[in-house]
Amino acid sequence: MSSITTVAHPPSPSPSTVSHHILHADRVAFLIDKSKTINHLLQIHAALLRNGLHQHPILNFKLQRSYSSLGRLHYSRSLFDRTHDRNVFFWTSIIHGHVLHGFHQHALLLFSQMLFQGVEPNAFTFSSILKACPLEPGKSLHSQALKLGLVSDMYVTTALLDVYARGGDVVSARQLFDTMPEKSLVSLTAMVSCYAKHGDVDEARALFDGMGERDVVCWNVMIDGYTQHGRVNESLALFRRMLSAKVRPNEVTVLSVLSACGQLGALESGRWMHSYIKNNGIQLNVQVGTALVDMYCKCGSLEDARLVFDRINDKDVVAWNSMIVGYAMHGFSQDALQLFSKLCMMGFRPTDITFIGILSACSHTGLVVEGQNLFHSMKDEYEIEPKIEHYGCMVNLLGRAGFLNEAYELVRSMAIEPDPVLWGTLLGACRLHGNVALGEEIAEFLVSNGLANSGTYILLSNIYAAAGNWNGVARMRTMMKDSGVQKEPGCSSIEVDNKVHEFLAGDIKHPKSKEIYVMLEELYGWLRAHGYTPQTDTVLHDIGEMEKERALEVHSEKLAIAFGLISTHPGTTIKIVKNLRVCLDCHIVTKLISKITGRKIVVRDRNRFHHFVDGSCSCGDYW
Repeated sequence: MSSITTVAHPPSPSPSTVSHHILHADRVAFLIDKSKTINHLLQIHAALLRNGLHQHPILNFKLQRSYSSLGRLHYSRSLFDRTHDRNVFFWTSIIHGHVLHGFHQHALLLFSQMLFQGVEPNAFTFSSILKACPLEPGKSLHSQALKLGLVSDMYVTTALLDVYARGGDVVSARQLFDTMPEKSLVSLTAMVSCYAKHGDVDEARALFDGMGERDVVCWNVMIDGYTQHGRVNESLALFRRMLSAKVRPNEVTVLSVLSACGQLGALESGRWMHSYIKNNGIQLNVQVGTALVDMYCKCGSLEDARLVFDRINDKDVVAWNSMIVGYAMHGFSQDALQLFSKLCMMGFRPTDITFIGILSACSHTGLVVEGQNLFHSMKDEYEIEPKIEHYGCMVNLLGRAGFLNEAYELVRSMAIEPDPVLWGTLLGACRLHGNVALGEEIAEFLVSNGLANSGTYILLSNIYAAAGNWNGVARMRTMMKDSGVQKEPGCSSIEVDNKVHEFLAGDIKHPKSKEIYVMLEELYGWLRAHGYTPQTDTVLHDIGEMEKERALEVHSEKLAIAFGLISTHPGTTIKIVKNLRVCLDCHIVTKLISKITGRKIVVRDRNRFHHFVDGSCSCGDYW
């Protein structure tokens, strides 16, 4: 935290233009209140000093408050320290100034000094200091407010509610909220925020829906609650309701909605939001620009992302990171490396996020040597201690390139404890390269140490299935059942006419289900004519070949592509988002469909983007 220095009397300017008013305290008080610049305030202060009125209690108080509001907190503190007989209003003002400027520890120290000197705080003191309070000191202040009979004050109670909400004590926040005889918009919003921030978005929504009045802050809290907890369809639906209610969005709204569009892969909704920003006077500052870059990257349009990136003035390292990560997730490793070099040349210092992006770029295209050099440079050149995510990138890079033993040794020699995600990455590499022995060794270690999750069982099951070991597969399924672990179902989504449509494998719930399956049947006729052979060895069930083929035909991304073909004009790019890694059969099929239909198909799976054009994929079949 920055330190606050005290100063002697502020410098005296040239003769004051207000000196002829100086003997009239009410006139000077008016002039202080109306001061809009620090120079004007300094002139008034100099005139007060010349006329011996610098200890006038009202004028002194107003000067302190005005210095703080004009960003000169050190002048305000200097005046306060030289003030005699400081009453509760002086203390409250200086505490409020420190809170306002983010000096929370100083504010708490001042509050303690005030109590030590026997000055009793009032409701305004409490509502100010509580804004600076973490949870535990806030509880102590709650007790003190009760003793002083101040909890009946709505502002004090609302500030206490905010302390509990920020500290994550949802139960205490609700108990306090229920005792409030009058619930203001601010207190209602604080309670909605408390629920939303800590994952209970349904309770937040129930409270939100019961509010008679809502301002933009309240709408933002609820929209962001949905976005932060992955309920992005509800986030976008609520944003549309906000517009219908004639509430004008601000920058905070925009950031939440763009994040929702990015998570969902809803490019058209994201583009509409971009147009809204342009047409409604919302400034394209670095935060909004970075959010747009992130959204376009996640929605599959690197071209739009780069256009926005190039237009951002005063780019910070966060903006650079967004573009580097965007190139990485699309497999454009050389572009990511070039941007990383430019970032360093321009004097920016890479962060841990920069290295996650650039190492991820290397892993997507098998740039083992480049990745190893960058990994070592983190600590050697930039003094950045590798985190679990950086080790994960390296294990993925080495494992996918076939260096399984090296990846295993890296995990075993890590300075920090590997997590199940890291072990899962290594297990995935074992599955890719058919290393059953190492896969079993890792899985046994995870199970025996209580580190296994659904991914552990599924990956080992996949390894056994690929090797034709159906007894091993059955054993894994039994273990999953006994442990209460369920496999995450594959789900693919596609946006058509600003509406997102979702499909599960074998889905027949869509209103156009009949047309989708007719299109699918036609597609498979085209595929067979082009020499397609189903990759039935990727079906992880001990069933007949015909059943395996039928299982492959109705994977969720194939249903989404079929829907895209019947719902969009010829030549339109089809964009799919899938929650799991795309399987080998779907990858082969999508390449062929892009060639047969002349369509570009963009698929975002759990790991990366695939751009299918004229029978080829941007990943070079390395994913």
